[in-house]
Amino acid sequence: MDTHTLYTLIGYVGSALVVTSLAMRSILRLRLIGLAGAITFVTYGYLIGAWPIVVTNVVIVVIHSHFLRQIRRPDEYFKVLEVRTDSRYLGYFVDHFAADIEAVWPGFDFQPEPNVLTLFILRDLVPAGLLVARALDADTLRLELDYAIPGYRDFKIGRFLYAGGALQDRGYRRVVVRPPGERAANYLARIGFIPVAGEAAGDWALDLTAALRARPLGRDREQSPTEAS
Repeated sequence: MDTHTLYTLIGYVGSALVVTSLAMRSILRLRLIGLAGAITFVTYGYLIGAWPIVVTNVVIVVIHSHFLRQIRRPDEYFKVLEVRTDSRYLGYFVDHFAADIEAVWPGFDFQPEPNVLTLFILRDLVPAGLLVARALDADTLRLELDYAIPGYRDFKIGRFLYAGGALQDRGYRRVVVRPPGERAANYLARIGFIPVAGEAAGDWALDLTAALRARPLGRDREQSPTEAS
């Protein structure tokens, strides 16, 4: 491969990365892929001596890096807001995100019932996640939905929800779920759910007490506005 062809290929790779980043619904993925594209263009511009391309993409690298640090910052404010199942806002939320919920958690059919636990997870006061679960007994929840809106799917909500004390403080020690699809199963495995053997084959479970012990003290725990300031 001659030098001209190699340089052209690097330019195409950079273009592909930038275009791909714009198609990402996750802000984290958009920033990471966009950063890779900008770095590739810096390399491309340097190799062909196009300094305007180098300068422009160095600025883009700095911008992406800044926002990635913001995304990864440890002082985000998390709060759980429990709502009644007949909440009008809850109904609006489920209706608005119905198509996306079906994509990530297929088969979910919300039925307002008094024995169902519904929790919004607020992230910097944005209602970024929704948990719907049914109490099987005083210690165990059956998970019916664990949903994060696009742009907030970096596992922080899941780690906070299951290992931050939000469920443990309500007296629950175990969560069981039957993953509705491969996408949900991959997420649940990352959070720490494991398949259950025996009569409950097909179910996955998470020991909330063990999950809480596994988290560093204070990390991603529910904060009051004073603690978060």
